[in-house]
Amino acid sequence: MSPVSPDNRNEREPYVVTSKGHTAAAINAAAKAGEWIKSRQGQVKELGSKTSAQDLVTEVDKGVEQMIRRLILTHYPDHAILGEEGVQPGADALTAALDEAREHEYLWIVDPIDGTTNFVHGFPFYCVSIALVVKGELTVGVIYDPIRDEMFVAEKGKGAYMHGIPTAVSAETEPGSSLIAMGFPPDRVFAQPANMAGLQQILPQVRGVRAGGSAALHLAYVAAGRVDGYWEVGLSPWDCAAGVLLVLESGGKVTDTQGNPYDISTRHVVASNGRIHDYLVNSLQAADATGFKQQ
Repeated sequence: MSPVSPDNRNEREPYVVTSKGHTAAAINAAAKAGEWIKSRQGQVKELGSKTSAQDLVTEVDKGVEQMIRRLILTHYPDHAILGEEGVQPGADALTAALDEAREHEYLWIVDPIDGTTNFVHGFPFYCVSIALVVKGELTVGVIYDPIRDEMFVAEKGKGAYMHGIPTAVSAETEPGSSLIAMGFPPDRVFAQPANMAGLQQILPQVRGVRAGGSAALHLAYVAAGRVDGYWEVGLSPWDCAAGVLLVLESGGKVTDTQGNPYDISTRHVVASNGRIHDYLVNSLQAADATGFKQQ
């Protein structure tokens, strides 16, 4: 299949998959949720107060998560779902939710809107993220960007694709020629200082740093070779589970900020094309920016 261009956009693979299976269910749920989110974007822009905007975001977040839950549980009523809207804020609540979730053989990890602040402001960089963990292993990862109409899909052992076109990480080997993504989660007590310290260390050594405001899309962009690496301290499983599988199945590498293998409880993440991975991990450690000491 030839690369996607504006001239053949309409020839992309369809989203509504008629075949049955976990991946088909995830694609269908992400596509339907993404289109609904996009339809609400204009309403957010029209709101005059932050309170009203936040109320709508909460409503959209919860509505999308309920939609995804219904679509998945219709096919798999005995599966468990871990979603952002179902977990109270805070590390302790997240740990408890993860401990409970690990007891299930089939666990779906859902972020109805990754990039809610962008959504509120009308900044077009947000997505739906859906992952499936089977017996503790990431098995399916789907990220849908409704603004760009891009559907990223990964299956363990079967590669990763964007509308049927295989994705592959970049071949860049030099930090000085690399474009790196990062993020700033809401936690300003320990996560923000750690991410700022990492930024100060890495920015002077690379071609550029981008902070788009969606961990899931940054990971999808690593998988697609659009950025060479990404790091962020203070993430949650729903931010990155699907994106991690996309990166791995595209030939990349994902660890925590100390270089340990990724697990769904990993909160401080480094993802890359594999070629500049050691550089990123070593830089964060040199800057005392791994996030582990700050907690």
